[in-house]
Amino acid sequence: QVQLVESGGGLVQAGGSLRLSCAASGRAFTTYTMGWFRQAAGKEREFVATINWSGTYYADSVKGRFTLSRDNAKNTVYLQMNSLKPEDTAVYYCNRGEYWGQGTLVTVSE
Repeated sequence: QVQLVESGGGLVQAGGSLRLSCAASGRAFTTYTMGWFRQAAGKEREFVATINWSGTYYADSVKGRFTLSRDNAKNTVYLQMNSLKPEDTAVYYCNRGEYWGQGTLVTVSE
């Protein structure tokens, strides 16, 4: 059983920054694609970013503002979010294949 535990959400003003973390249990962390998705109130869950052996990929809405990285020694991925906008407000979920974290809420105020 794989567990994904997110942290780092919170309330921030527009233009501010937050860094989300996702710690994964289990072995062979480096071989898996890791990703972040988000779900705003009343909307469907959407792709944010993913990282795998071939590179890092971002949704157009966050490109240039968000950076996804991983620390294989810590089995952790990070989502650095800069220049946050109110429309970034959502619950952010860490993902690895069929596994999802519990989500962490990011709220960006005007």
